Amino acid sequence: MSPASPNPPDPVIAPRNVPCERPPTAAERPNPGFYSTHALDRAFKANLARLTAGITPAGLASVYFEWLVHLMLSPGKQLELGEKYTRKLMRFGQYLSRQALKPGAGACIEPLEQDRRFSGEAWQRWPYNLIYQSFLLTQQWWHNATSDVDGLSPDSERVVNFITRQMLDRYSPSNSPWLNPEVVGTTLATGGQNLVVGWQHFLEDWERAVSGKPPVGAEAFRVGRNLAITPGKVVYRNRLIELIQYAPTTKQVFAEPVLIVPAWIMKYYILDLTPTQSLVKYLVDEGYTVFMISWRNPGSEEHNLGMEGYRRLGPMAALDAVSAITGSSKVHGVGYCLGGTLLSIAAAAMARDGDDRLATLTTLATQVDFTEAGELMLFIGESQVSYLENMMWDQGYLDGYQMAGAFQILRSNDLIWSRIVHDYLLGGRQPMNELMAWNADLTRMPYRMHSEYLRQLFLNNELANGHYRVDERPVVIQDIKTPLFVVSTTTDHVAPWKSVYKIHLLADTEEVTFLLTSGGHNAGIVSEPGHPGRRYRMATQYHGKAYLDPETWQQITPEQDGSWWPAWHQWLAGHSTERVAPPAMGGNQHPPLADAPGTYVLAP
Repeated sequence: MSPASPNPPDPVIAPRNVPCERPPTAAERPNPGFYSTHALDRAFKANLARLTAGITPAGLASVYFEWLVHLMLSPGKQLELGEKYTRKLMRFGQYLSRQALKPGAGACIEPLEQDRRFSGEAWQRWPYNLIYQSFLLTQQWWHNATSDVDGLSPDSERVVNFITRQMLDRYSPSNSPWLNPEVVGTTLATGGQNLVVGWQHFLEDWERAVSGKPPVGAEAFRVGRNLAITPGKVVYRNRLIELIQYAPTTKQVFAEPVLIVPAWIMKYYILDLTPTQSLVKYLVDEGYTVFMISWRNPGSEEHNLGMEGYRRLGPMAALDAVSAITGSSKVHGVGYCLGGTLLSIAAAAMARDGDDRLATLTTLATQVDFTEAGELMLFIGESQVSYLENMMWDQGYLDGYQMAGAFQILRSNDLIWSRIVHDYLLGGRQPMNELMAWNADLTRMPYRMHSEYLRQLFLNNELANGHYRVDERPVVIQDIKTPLFVVSTTTDHVAPWKSVYKIHLLADTEEVTFLLTSGGHNAGIVSEPGHPGRRYRMATQYHGKAYLDPETWQQITPEQDGSWWPAWHQWLAGHSTERVAPPAMGGNQHPPLADAPGTYVLAP
């Protein structure tokens, strides 16, 4: 390679067939028309998937049929449900009597803690109190009907329970303009103007959705203008990543640089929002040399780029560049969400092969064991993955809008129905903020990579089982010997904290520091100092100590007020060596190519 070349050529990634691409072998002697009939199946399912938000109707139908058959074969459960129905009917009758004698008497049934649909004062008056109380009793009965059915597998039970809850939420009285007292009152007070304005909001949102425009208000937040504005340079680029080196703000820096690997399912600037909400700026101001991977948003031309390509072109290529620029033999590795999973795979392969460049490994909201991967697992089965593969095969990638549908369904009350009521029935508009604007900046994932990710990690759990292969040899988390700092969040529905906690069962390093912070998958990580209401628990498990289950750990670990960022900084500083003069931006081998935030993050 010529010394004048700023970046090495991309490594050649050998293709590997994913399961849905396997053609018949010669010995199988396929029947005439095999390929045409399979192409017809794929085309049909790919187009159907666009109408069903990527969720397989076959998988849901089979699970519901399984539930119904087991329920039919359980006469005892049927008698129990009949008894519960009678008792709930009697409870509601008694509630009616109390209300007739003394309006405003105690409720018949209280909603769940997180259910805020009926918290308004108007819901406590007749006849709306009767309407929502009967709905909650019905919802509770259906929960009983889809739970504890003899012979029904726990996975199927969770799916049936979840989908039934979604259907009930669809028909909640809060979503009906004539059953919701807040909508009725607003309509009477405004002469129906709320519905007119709501209709205009619906048309505007529909037009933006079909034309691929961002939601209303997102245009006020622009990458490079008021988002992702921490000064830096793009110092390396290949077909998949741009590597950003951030400009120092201190006279001296820790000798070990920090390399951050964000998830490719999201734009990297979740970690560099505004100056006050930027984890990157916080680290730079504390004296760290920070590098960030910015993933390219792939198109159909990258359909055959797999997990191995992401590992080599992503963290491994970036690590080579960071080492060359800083001259440091050690680097602090940081991975967020899927980026943390990929970095863990890379770290395990490095440990296996004797590459000791990682000084520490920090993972943020990251899973390496997927046996309890939360409600997302409801959408991950052989039927669902095959269905998604057909959709991705047709277009070459999984679109961000198609991924967003599944995440919205997981929190339909908060993300779908409450917005419909607020924006379309009440005529309001939820103000846009930085985190919402980032969340609307959607990305794509190549067909092969996402298929391998779903099959190898979610379906088969190969990384935790020791079956995940890099360079045709298995890698295991136990090989990683660097100190680990693992951050999880209490209300994470993508990477539940008890699933993240499983790192204690897999790691074999001298110390694992586990930190549990308040908030969700994104807001809990973007938890800058001074953020109101933030709390966290942190404890270090040393090698040779007895294992603590997550419930016991939570009980005995004291809770602390404030952001977790300073605690992490103290931990990183404790695992760093001396302070040195800041390295040059890019250095001789990697002269700067562009100003941060670069070009990949700006591409639609």
